[in-house]
Amino acid sequence: MMKWIPVVLALFLTACSSSDQKTYYQLPVLSSTASTGSVMSTGAATQRHLWVERVSVADYLAGSGLVYQTNDVQYTLTQNNLWASPLDQQLHQALVTYLRRDLPGSVVSTQASSSDDQDVLNVNVTGFHGRYDGIVVVSGSWSLTRNGQMIQRDFALNLKQNEDGYDALVRTLATGWQQEAGQIAAQIR
Repeated sequence: MMKWIPVVLALFLTACSSSDQKTYYQLPVLSSTASTGSVMSTGAATQRHLWVERVSVADYLAGSGLVYQTNDVQYTLTQNNLWASPLDQQLHQALVTYLRRDLPGSVVSTQASSSDDQDVLNVNVTGFHGRYDGIVVVSGSWSLTRNGQMIQRDFALNLKQNEDGYDALVRTLATGWQQEAGQIAAQIR
């Protein structure tokens, strides 16, 4: 009986060590056939200036791990499936890219301009995770300040994840974020 203890211990340690492999994810920026690029107008007076000031995420999304909802009230922050860079930064950069594409003739920036007629967009993401029933959630709100007035909208997308695994989850999250960016662009034109 004593001679099996080292074998069992070795198997146990091997199983534990293999579970420490970390995988890092970056949201892909998806292409779309809606427009082929940003067309810049030559008249500065016709260009709208949009400053995407901030994309913030809820505290439970601000960690380095992907989030998975395991039932109606429990969420798991993954330990080995991690964002390659902070999620709020990835969402911010992707949103700017999509808005530049979807708002031709506008100047979309990550920094404030000296223009007096600059629009300011802020987005708060409250849901960006997979769910136990195969649904991917992208939700939150955004506000646009234009000419001293504020427009506020909520958003909630539920997309079906067609494949299993974290790769498919990240791709579906990216699709949802692209769709929401398109909705924002359509509403602020």
